[in-house]
Amino acid sequence: MSVTARSKNIGISAKKIRPLINLLRGKKAIDALDILSYISSSSSEILLQLIKSAIANAESNQYGNKDNLVISTILADQSSEIKRWRASARGRAGTFNRPQAHLFVELKDHTVEEES
Repeated sequence: MSVTARSKNIGISAKKIRPLINLLRGKKAIDALDILSYISSSSSEILLQLIKSAIANAESNQYGNKDNLVISTILADQSSEIKRWRASARGRAGTFNRPQAHLFVELKDHTVEEES
């Protein structure tokens, strides 16, 4: 059995979050929290909050011990873009798109996988 957590429409592009996600894939959830606490970026704070939420979901469902949880799936998908404008030369408006992302984390119990 697995436990999931999602976070939608985050104000950071998926391209900026993916390098951090690649660091965390396959690691224990507790170790991932330690890694993210030492990285100083806004995307690490969002991932830290998301993994804490997934651990809390596992504990509330009496799923297992949080020391045995492993990040089996972690994804960052591109969401819709917010269209904005900024003042440009000669009184014109220059447009730009502000990207957003959806995050998904799935935790599995490591001891159940070893027994099967």
